[in-house]
Amino acid sequence: MKRLLLLVGMLTVPSFAAVSANVSFTTDYIWRGMTQTDGSAMQGGFDYKSEAGFYAGIWGSNVNFGDGNGAELDYYAGYVFDVTENVEMDVGFLIYDFPDSTPDAQMEEIYIGLSFGDLGFLYSAGQDSATDYFQFSYAIGAFSFTHGQYDDMGNNSTASWSFSCGSYDCGITAYDFADKGYSGIDEDGIYFSISASL
Repeated sequence: MKRLLLLVGMLTVPSFAAVSANVSFTTDYIWRGMTQTDGSAMQGGFDYKSEAGFYAGIWGSNVNFGDGNGAELDYYAGYVFDVTENVEMDVGFLIYDFPDSTPDAQMEEIYIGLSFGDLGFLYSAGQDSATDYFQFSYAIGAFSFTHGQYDDMGNNSTASWSFSCGSYDCGITAYDFADKGYSGIDEDGIYFSISASL
């Protein structure tokens, strides 16, 4: 999900909690197979996580929807815990905020994620009129694959390769969004990203 949120670089605050910060540049901001910028984006955020598994954070990016809206801020909080020795669950709440919109636009989701080693599943329940979303992902070393169903809007898929660029983390991602006759959106392409911890 726009937990395209890069949780990198943990910095220990007292012994019971950790704070991380991240910054990244991408040649296109792709969310669920659809461009949010139609060009490059600068992104970054801060995350807090307790040893008990509770977390919260804020993440931001420039956007361009052709309506004067130029910024996105995401606020989220949740809880991660082990179901079994090999299964982890993540339950949380996410707000997508677009403060440049008039009136201020927001979208909210309640999400639940399950991970089984390198295999992951995510279900996001859109609140009010927001659309539901389901995604599964799989990682093999530096390569990862995702496929998502954005309710009745369409399907999206990505294939990514992550690698080091000196002291930075880099990635190349191919993406595709196939419209199901609802939105009229049909996108595909490749983008490059580079990120660093602060």
